Amino acid sequence: MTDDDRTEKLPAYRPIDARGFRESISRNWGPVDRSVAVPKGLAEAAADHRRKLTAALPGRRIALGAGRAPVRSNDTDYQFRADSDFVWLTGCQAEGAVLVISADGDSTLYLRETAGPDEADFFANARDGELWIGPVPGLKDWSDALQIACRPIEELPLAVRGTIPFILSVPGVEPMLDGLVKTSPTDRNSLRQTLAELRRIKDDWELDQLRDAVAASVLAFQDVARELPEAIRGGGERWLEGTFHRRARTAGNDVGYASIVAAGKHAPVLHWVRNDGPVNEGDVILLDAGVETRTLYTADVTRTFPATGEYTDAQRQVHDLVHKAQLAALEAVKVGAPYRAFHYEAMRVLAEGLRDWGLLDAPIDELLGPDGQQHRRYIVCGTGHHIGLDVHDCAASRPEAYIDGTIEAGMALAVEPGLYFHPNDETVPPELRGVGIRIEDNVVVHSDRLEILTKDLPITTDGLEQWTKSQLGSR
Repeated sequence: MTDDDRTEKLPAYRPIDARGFRESISRNWGPVDRSVAVPKGLAEAAADHRRKLTAALPGRRIALGAGRAPVRSNDTDYQFRADSDFVWLTGCQAEGAVLVISADGDSTLYLRETAGPDEADFFANARDGELWIGPVPGLKDWSDALQIACRPIEELPLAVRGTIPFILSVPGVEPMLDGLVKTSPTDRNSLRQTLAELRRIKDDWELDQLRDAVAASVLAFQDVARELPEAIRGGGERWLEGTFHRRARTAGNDVGYASIVAAGKHAPVLHWVRNDGPVNEGDVILLDAGVETRTLYTADVTRTFPATGEYTDAQRQVHDLVHKAQLAALEAVKVGAPYRAFHYEAMRVLAEGLRDWGLLDAPIDELLGPDGQQHRRYIVCGTGHHIGLDVHDCAASRPEAYIDGTIEAGMALAVEPGLYFHPNDETVPPELRGVGIRIEDNVVVHSDRLEILTKDLPITTDGLEQWTKSQLGSR
C-alpha cells in the first residue's frame, strides 16, 4: 500500500459531529467580561438625538440598521464600521443591530444574542462565534451601557410588521430590514435628509468628540513629520501613511477616511489616496488625514509642509497665497453669514492672486461671475464642508439647509482653500508645475466667536518650516 492509498482511506472527522467533542466543549467555561465601555455622556447624547428625531417626525415609525461589513475577498471582510445615522441615534456599534422607534417614541434595539458553549455557533462559526472572535456583549450588556431596551434580533419581524403607520427606513443598509420593510419612493430619502439636517448642529458632547479627534490628529501630524527622513530614505508615502494610521488606531478607532499623503508631483492630485510614491528632498508633503475617535467622530485636517524643513521660492509663493485665502475664508465664517460666503472670499483672494501673477487676464468681476470661473482650473474642488460622524457630514441635507443656507451656532466645519498646479499644466510657468498646496482647519461656530480646533498646527510658511524642523529635531 502506498502513502497515497493510506491518505485516501483516512476518515474525515468533523468535530461538530463528534459527541465527545460536543460534550467536552460545552462544559467548564468560566465567566468573561462582556461589558461595553462607553464614554461618559454617550447614552444621554444618543437619547437626546432620538428625541430630536421623533420631534421632527412626530407619529412616524422608524427603523434603521447598523449595517454589515462588506466582503473584501472570498471569506474575508473589511473591518466593520456602523452606519453614522445609526450611531448618532444609539451610540451602538454592533454589526447587524437594528433600531426601531415606535409611533409614540419608544425605542428598542434589536441585536444578535451571543451563542453559548452549548450552541454550535460558539465554536463552529468563524465569523461570529466567541471561540473565534472573543467575548461579545449580550443584550443586557448593551442595554446597561446605552440605557435602551434591547431585544433579540429574531423578534424584529414582529416589531416591524403592519402597514399603518408606515415605517420610515433607509434601504440598502441592513438586508434583513430591507426584506421586512418596503419604504415608499417618496419616503426613500426623507429619513436620511431629516437626520442630516438635525446633525448639522452639534451638541456639547459631540463637540468634545471632535476636539478629541483633532487633538489626536495633531499628534499624528507630528508623528509623520518626525518620520520624514525615513520616508526620504526609501519608505516613501507608504511609510508616512502607516505612521499616521498607527496613531489613529492607538488614539482612536481608525482613520476617518482614506488618508491623502501626497509628496512632490502628487500634491496637486485632489484625492491622491494611492500613497505609493517616493518622498524626495525638496518635495512638499500635502497631508490630508484625520483620526476617527472610538465614538466615530472624525477630524479632517490638511497641512502642506516641506520634507526637509524649507520651502522653495515657488512653494512659498503658492503657500503664502493660499494662507491669505484661508484667513479671508475664516473671517467670513460667522453666525448669520451665508454658507457660501467663506467659499466666495477664498476664491476672491485666489483669483486676485493668480491674476496678479499673470496667470489670468480677465477682470475680477468676470472671474468670479457665473460665466467666468477661469481660476477654478487650479482649484476645481470646494473650500469647505460640515464635519462630524462623517468626514463630509450632513451631505443628505437639502441645498437650502446647507450650501444655500446660513451659518448657525453649533456648526462644525472644515475650511480648506488650496491651489493645485499639475505637473503637465502648460498654463503655468515650469517652477509652479507640480506644486499643490492646501490648508485645512476644523472650526466650531459659536454665537460670539469662531473656535479653531486646529490652532496647534501652524498655517504660515515660516510657522510650518519651524514646526517641521522642530519635529525633525525631536527624533
